[in-house]
Amino acid sequence: MKRTLWIVAFLAVVGGFAGFQQYQSWSLNRKPQADPTAKPQGAESGERGAAGRAGGRRGGGEAVPVVVATAVQKSVPVQLRAVGNVEAFNTVSVKSQVTGVLQKAHFKEGQDVKLGQLLFTIDPRPLEAALKQADAALARDTAQLKNKREQLKRYAELVEKQYVSREQYDQIKTDADAAEAIVDADKAAVENAKVQLSYCYIYSPVNGQVGSLLINEGNLVRVNDGAPLVVINQVTPINVTFAVPEQHLIDIKRHMASRKLNVAANFQAGEGRPEQGILTFIDNAVDRTTGTIKLKAEFTNSERRLWPGQFINVALTLTTQADAVVIPSEAIQVGPEGQQVFVVKEDKRVELRPVSVGQTNEGEAVIMKGVAVGDQVVREGQFLLSPGSRVDIKDVAKVAGDVKGEGRRGGARGKAKVDGEDKKTAGAGDAVKSEGSGERTTASDSVGEAGKSGAENKAEAPRRRRGDGKTKSDSDARAKSASRGDS
Repeated sequence: MKRTLWIVAFLAVVGGFAGFQQYQSWSLNRKPQADPTAKPQGAESGERGAAGRAGGRRGGGEAVPVVVATAVQKSVPVQLRAVGNVEAFNTVSVKSQVTGVLQKAHFKEGQDVKLGQLLFTIDPRPLEAALKQADAALARDTAQLKNKREQLKRYAELVEKQYVSREQYDQIKTDADAAEAIVDADKAAVENAKVQLSYCYIYSPVNGQVGSLLINEGNLVRVNDGAPLVVINQVTPINVTFAVPEQHLIDIKRHMASRKLNVAANFQAGEGRPEQGILTFIDNAVDRTTGTIKLKAEFTNSERRLWPGQFINVALTLTTQADAVVIPSEAIQVGPEGQQVFVVKEDKRVELRPVSVGQTNEGEAVIMKGVAVGDQVVREGQFLLSPGSRVDIKDVAKVAGDVKGEGRRGGARGKAKVDGEDKKTAGAGDAVKSEGSGERTTASDSVGEAGKSGAENKAEAPRRRRGDGKTKSDSDARAKSASRGDS
């Protein structure tokens, strides 16, 4: 009997718990009554999304303003470009060949000098004395030679008459020959003294321009000093050396065998036309470290625009490509499939075409394949385009004029604004005061509304708690009734 009661009680508890869970599930899944005047949830955001998509479609159909260029056909030079270094045609480091005091420099630093012009004078007095000494020794030995020759002549007559022995004659003849050799040595010593004396006067060996004076007057200079007295550079003509990749060596040699190759030295923008020269030298070996071959070009440099040590852009012209299709280089875009351009069709829509580019020269690209003569390609505004986009072709000159006019109008508006600000300064204080009082009133109203909202929230909270408590009590009562009915 007790076991039966326990089983009934257990079943009653389980049934009450199941009923309570079922009631909670029913309460949560019950749908609230819909307000016929309210919009469904998400309707407003859906409308905004639809409007945005509609606006996007309208924007996609609008014409994109672009600047175009027409592909033309013309002759284009085939060039190799590199950075070259300007070198003097001749460079002479002037050094002293005698030891002495530097008396005078006969030029000014940076002056142009001619071949054979006197540059330096070194104290010549010691070498002048040495020359006089050599002349005196020559005179002495010449006099002795003359006496020996007279004596030899007399002994020749005596030996024929057998008044003297042959041995005595041979001795006199030997003395005369020795005196003649001494005179020859003295003459050589005099010549050497003259040469040494000439080294006291240093002349320019080339036409050129002198640099800084490295040793000043009054200093002692020595033979073969490490530092030169001055350096002379010949700048007319002048050389430019540059290096190109070794794969171009065969083409350079082939074209150079048939004609002289022109080399242009290009200056920065605004410095005038390039200097024109001729390729004169190809090095006899490729540089192993860089894989390049050294070349040298000669320029007349009559205006002296090229200067030793200067770095400059050079362009070696190998040949000329006739009837090449040319477009501006800025029209070429690089995509996943390589180089490509936007071509404007007759219906003012663009087509994306892959192209094969040959060479680029002075802002122009040679198109080997992909563009025909007369095609219009987009050169500005490509980033707003996609295949099939409609375009509005703008005139470059008109766009530049509009920008310039807008700049003038902007400047006029700025000036008028500055003048207006000066006139409005007096009334700014009153406006600030009225605005401050308005802000205080608005702040007071906001505080009042915030207080009211807080009071309403406080009053609403107990009602919600009471409602929740009542719902919980009803649920407990229903559960207890259900358990009694089961038992």
